[in-house]
Amino acid sequence: MKTKPNLRTLDQFKEVHYGQPGTPKRDKLEQGFEAFKLGALLHEARLKKGLTQEQLAARCGTNKAYISRIENNIKEVRLSTLQRIVEVGLGGQLNLSVSL
Repeated sequence: MKTKPNLRTLDQFKEVHYGQPGTPKRDKLEQGFEAFKLGALLHEARLKKGLTQEQLAARCGTNKAYISRIENNIKEVRLSTLQRIVEVGLGGQLNLSVSL
């Protein structure tokens, strides 16, 4: 009879390997995830609109390489540029929130 390995939730995994929320190692992980998530959200939205990186770049006045670097979490993006990409390039609306 085969036994299943110990399965953990994502939060449990993060606590074991990166510590509790609020610790430096955990905060670094969470910040990196937020940057990754932004790129992934832009990538998904671009594909949903049926646009190539080149087409999106042309719509919002930037270049393909810049869009690629954002989507691949290589380049940080300014808020004003992100807003232009979302609103002008994708025809969407940028919504931000702050959690305390």
